[in-house]
Amino acid sequence: MVRIPLIAALLGLAAASAHALCTSDKVPQAQALLERFINADCEACWRDPATPQAPAGTLALDWVLPGAQGENAPLATVAVDEAAERLAFLKKTPPERATSVASRRAGKGAPLRIALGDAFNDYVGVSMELKMPGQARWNAWLLLVEQLPAGVEGSPVPRNLVRGVFRPDWSRPASVLEETRAMRVAEGVRPERLRLVAVLQDGHGEIRAITETGCPE
Repeated sequence: MVRIPLIAALLGLAAASAHALCTSDKVPQAQALLERFINADCEACWRDPATPQAPAGTLALDWVLPGAQGENAPLATVAVDEAAERLAFLKKTPPERATSVASRRAGKGAPLRIALGDAFNDYVGVSMELKMPGQARWNAWLLLVEQLPAGVEGSPVPRNLVRGVFRPDWSRPASVLEETRAMRVAEGVRPERLRLVAVLQDGHGEIRAITETGCPE
């Protein structure tokens, strides 16, 4: 486990360096979420011209599920185990090829703030804070994503490829909920393409926040 002093240092390095900390402070929340799931066995699914595109006001997330071929699956290097967990949370069955799930945010976006530090020794420091009293239980998904432009490996659409997942235990009532930790940068990721996305759902399964970081030019 990476200890708190190192996590704070990872976030502090970005704040003190020429590259400012990437935060959600000036990024408007998306109104909707499009989650695209691909089975790692289906290499052609990544290049499928019928891949759903995210309309205006919608944030797309791309999940690759581990396939039946295991480490020999064509997309195994970008598969994450939590993709299956996310599908189960959405009450959907894992596809043999690909599927997508569209959801809308309920009401005004909850005040969820996230921040991402620079990559250092295969880790990045991340933080997440929610100032929302009076709610007994939240389900939060903090996602480290790699932004890939259209055309990468033949993809017909730009993608926010999920590369790391953290789910805090926010089941306790509190006026402020916060997490600070380090997340591992997967092998092959280009650090300059990393962004942080958080999806917050209440105890009824309603999406209350779709938050992403923006990085200064």
